[in-house]
Amino acid sequence: MHSPTKSDAAVDLTEFRQSWRILVLSVIGIAISINASLLYGFGTLVIPLKEAFGWDKSSLQASITFLFASAVISLQIVGWLNMRYGMKRVTMTSLVLISLGYLGTTQIEGSIWTLYLAFSVLPLLGMGCLAVTWTQLLNIWFEKNRGLALAIGLSGTGITAAIVPPILSWGIETWDWRAAFVILALMNTAILLPFTAKWLSLPQFLPEASGQDVDAEAVPGVTYREGLVSRKFWTCNIALALVISSIVGMVTSTVPMLRDMGLSAENASLVFSFFGVSLIFGRIAVGYLLDRFWPPAIAAISLALPAIGCLIYLQGGTELVPLMVAAVCVGFGAGAEFDIAAFLIARYFGLKDYGRLFGFHQGLLTVASALAPLLFASLLSYTGGYTAMLIYSLACSIIGPALLMTLGKVPKHSSVSALSSSQAASS
Repeated sequence: MHSPTKSDAAVDLTEFRQSWRILVLSVIGIAISINASLLYGFGTLVIPLKEAFGWDKSSLQASITFLFASAVISLQIVGWLNMRYGMKRVTMTSLVLISLGYLGTTQIEGSIWTLYLAFSVLPLLGMGCLAVTWTQLLNIWFEKNRGLALAIGLSGTGITAAIVPPILSWGIETWDWRAAFVILALMNTAILLPFTAKWLSLPQFLPEASGQDVDAEAVPGVTYREGLVSRKFWTCNIALALVISSIVGMVTSTVPMLRDMGLSAENASLVFSFFGVSLIFGRIAVGYLLDRFWPPAIAAISLALPAIGCLIYLQGGTELVPLMVAAVCVGFGAGAEFDIAAFLIARYFGLKDYGRLFGFHQGLLTVASALAPLLFASLLSYTGGYTAMLIYSLACSIIGPALLMTLGKVPKHSSVSALSSSQAASS
């Protein structure tokens, strides 16, 4: 890694002044996207749906699996639609369709399979407004501060976690469970749709700009087919799948694991709160550093920090300070993972086919996220404790980052923002 000069360390505000609308739009888009809003808000629906239909909690939790599975399919399709019809048209159509889908979900009744069907259809209807769309926008309009812009944009999930559950709870208490889906529909049509109509813009030589044929040589990067056969692409896929599988397992198991270690519910929650704080700071810090140092090194260091957390947990102590340090290490890696994925795919493979390549990559990571809890449940059932899970997570937190260190020098892809500085987002 090179040592940054004083000017390197400073944040160049030029891109932020030119493209602040894109940044704000992306924060809103990520916050309202189904990836965040329905996932974080689902907890408010469990008891009301149980009371309304008699469905048990475990059956209700399974609906998230259908949501993830459908998201995997949607991620593979949206890139093709953007190339064919244009990103803005696809995104705005998706916002209308997913709003109708939310309203349609208010009509579920009887069998829980109607809920599963709704959760399977919603990501397909809203495929144009998934997180991949908003990260692609940030990658297009930011180059010098791409990592920091991605970190800020993806912090929209923090906004979701803070405000969506209380809003949905208020709606449910004031009316009933249907109000939650009406509120989600209004968020898309009354908030995100107008901002998208006004501020979403792309350089005209990008295929996603109009959905028409363009000069392929004008767009930097590799094609979808070239990316799929690239060793570096699969290095990213495998490395980040290992890391995210370990982090998901740690996130879902930390509190019960701490309780088994002898901590009270209050102290276990206190320790886990440090995970949330470090997640936010980790995201911003890593985004800033990715712009200034060799990206694989920053990625490897940050994603290896959960290994320290695993080692602390394996000691089995109940002192709060070491356990808080462990939670901070895991949270730092969890906060950086999505930003790193979006950054590396853009840097190493360019923007020519970013939507489809990142969609494929995120599809694999979504599968890893969905399978990880099943793996850890099996390990817990087989061993009766959390040691096997911690050893697995420790190994993944070492092997995954080590693989990223083999990516080599960042290719000299020309940036779209540089090629289109005259078309900066100032609509």
